[in-house]
Amino acid sequence: MSFGNQNDNLKTNPYAALAHSYSVPAAEAKVDDRVTFLRKTYLHLAGAVSLFIMLEVIIFTLFGDTINDKVLPMFAQGWTARLVTFALFIGGSMLATKWANSNTSLATQYMGLGLYVLVWTLFFIPIFAIATTFYPDAIVTAAILTIATFSGLTASVFITRADFSFLRSALVFCSFAAIAVIVAGLVFNLPLFGLAFSGLMILLAAGYVLYDTSRVLHHYPTDKYVGASLALFSGLAMLFYYILSFVMQMQQD
Repeated sequence: MSFGNQNDNLKTNPYAALAHSYSVPAAEAKVDDRVTFLRKTYLHLAGAVSLFIMLEVIIFTLFGDTINDKVLPMFAQGWTARLVTFALFIGGSMLATKWANSNTSLATQYMGLGLYVLVWTLFFIPIFAIATTFYPDAIVTAAILTIATFSGLTASVFITRADFSFLRSALVFCSFAAIAVIVAGLVFNLPLFGLAFSGLMILLAAGYVLYDTSRVLHHYPTDKYVGASLALFSGLAMLFYYILSFVMQMQQD
């Protein structure tokens, strides 16, 4: 292959640079390498979920009263705290994703995954505080529904082996629209936990689960299992958050 063809390949294939560095997409890898990659990815996903649960338990065990007495009133009194928290969540998520998909070192990738779990842990604190105080059964119900939904979506990708890359543009557009609605809701104190909005966000999260699972199955380089697990954790966490919101709204009604 000529140098010209190599350069063209790098421009048209976003994974070509990684493949040139002895890393190939999962779909093109040997069967043993692909199985090892998938096993590592889902083991890291399980580890991320376990870390998330452990951190939430520790935080509410040590600081539960402080959260209920000081943090929740601060969020209820004005939009500034909510908007700053959301901005920090977006910024932290972007940094964590960059680290988790880094080519520099495995340690940097693990730092990214750890930071991402921490960002979601902190983001969940207000809704968990509300749920534990007013809707004690909602968390367990939402967790069961989330596991069932995530498992069903994952199984559909692995059974059909469908590539959902075509969803990317729609997901990006809907994500920006959702962010705009959330920011407007925070600034103007609009209800963001209604059934309609939560239902639409559940559909968006389900779309990301399909999209990222198919990326893991077909496109992720086999040495990027940490970044792949972060992508799956992102969809799972988002799905859980809005299913919990939906369940809380249902119980309220």
